Amino acid sequence: MEELYYNRVKEILKKKGRVSAAWLHMASNVSAEILANAGFDVLVIDVEHSPVDYQTVFSMCQAMKGTNTVPFARAPWNDLIAIKRICDCGVMGIHIPYVRTVDEAREAVLRCKYPPLGIRGIAGSPRACGFGMNRGQYMQKANDENIVMIAIETMDGIDNLPEMMEIEALDGIFIGPMDLSASMGIRGQFDNKEFKAAIKRIENIVIPSGKFLGTVANDIEDAQILYDKGYNIVYMMSDAVDLSRMAERTVVKFKEYNSKEGKVDD
Repeated sequence: MEELYYNRVKEILKKKGRVSAAWLHMASNVSAEILANAGFDVLVIDVEHSPVDYQTVFSMCQAMKGTNTVPFARAPWNDLIAIKRICDCGVMGIHIPYVRTVDEAREAVLRCKYPPLGIRGIAGSPRACGFGMNRGQYMQKANDENIVMIAIETMDGIDNLPEMMEIEALDGIFIGPMDLSASMGIRGQFDNKEFKAAIKRIENIVIPSGKFLGTVANDIEDAQILYDKGYNIVYMMSDAVDLSRMAERTVVKFKEYNSKEGKVDD
């Protein structure tokens, strides 16, 4: 029986609404299930900077099924085969890193879309098509419902952004602050005036447009500042990073409490 293929997050983003998101860095279907049950709108499986493989993407998408969470994935690169295999696992949004030129942006869109709008290979057997049971709905709707978002992480990407914005099937822009600052020779210096000016250039182009804007934040408080500026999707936590922060704080507190009583050896 074919199911309606519908991406509720895309509907929100088309209206320039606000979407909550978190990274999945641990290559774990368990953490994917936990964060999905917590109620995030989007979980982004990181295939670029984590040990995730395609089988893991597959199982993490399964872990989100039955919740309102929409699975996204950051592709390892702007690569036809990688994007095709990730899409076939059933993600509904593709985050494509390090896009610098208009041609790269066009290629990113083409690789995410079925013909005649793109060059994504067609097969009815993958999970995205319900293993053949939902291929009619999926193939009819995927081009419209799946999200294509490119990451701007270099100064030449910013220079070419106005022309990229003319690509109709491109849904959104993501700012990668660490790579952007590194490309400027000021890695991690997010208070630098030149870095802030570069971010402002992107905001001034994207926020007034019909496309959504996304980035990362350390926590919900920082994310809220960005939403109030006009951002639409913010990755505000990570299964790996936030677990490590909590573990470190817990151990530090344990040592503080017990060292006062002389019960902890350093």
